[in-house]
Amino acid sequence: MQSLNIPHADKVVHFIFYFVLVILGVKAIPEFFTTKLVLRKVLLYTLFFAIAYGILIEFLQYGFTENRHGDILDVLANSVGALAGMFTVKSLFSRGWALK
Repeated sequence: MQSLNIPHADKVVHFIFYFVLVILGVKAIPEFFTTKLVLRKVLLYTLFFAIAYGILIEFLQYGFTENRHGDILDVLANSVGALAGMFTVKSLFSRGWALK
C-alpha cells in the first residue's frame, strides 16, 4: 500500500491538536473551581498555557532528544491553532455557550 505524501501535513496536525486543546481547556478549567470565573481570564490562561507548552515541547525535542528535532514552524502551527481555538471559543460564547 502506498502512503500519501502531503507536504507539511504534520503542521496541520499541530494546528488541530492545539485548536482542540484550547477549546477543551476552556471547558475543563471551570470544573476545578467553585467560584465563578471570567471567560476572558480563562481564555488568556488557556492560551498562555497552550503556547508555552508548545514552545517547551519543541525546546525539549531540540535539546534533549536524538531522534527528534525542534521546529520553529511547529511552534508557529501550535500557536496559530491555539489562537484559532481562542477565537472559536469567543464566538461560541457570544452565541450562548456557557462555562459550566
